[in-house]
Amino acid sequence: VIVQNSDAGTKQRSYGHALVAGIDKTPLKINKSMGKKRRAFRSRVRPFLKVVNHNHVMPTRYNMDLDSTVKSVSIAEQSKKEASKKVVRTMFEDRYKAGKNKWLFQKPRF
Repeated sequence: VIVQNSDAGTKQRSYGHALVAGIDKTPLKINKSMGKKRRAFRSRVRPFLKVVNHNHVMPTRYNMDLDSTVKSVSIAEQSKKEASKKVVRTMFEDRYKAGKNKWLFQKPRF
């Protein structure tokens, strides 16, 4: 999911690039017989944040509306990156629990 877009580039990166958030580890399957604690553990999402060149991004038909809290994501420093990952993680977990954007939480089949 593209979080921030920079068409013109910046001083550090003179090319068009985008800050991308994605899922590093997908949630595991859940059964009705599982307890509340185990369901919460298995429904966790591990996100990643990275800067990608526009040449390496492939457009798809899928889109996702982002919250205003996610727009303030930054990876300039390690502490900001960790805090941003937590924000993205909570957003992804809320989407997963609500049943929205199911295409995002399935492993890609190539």
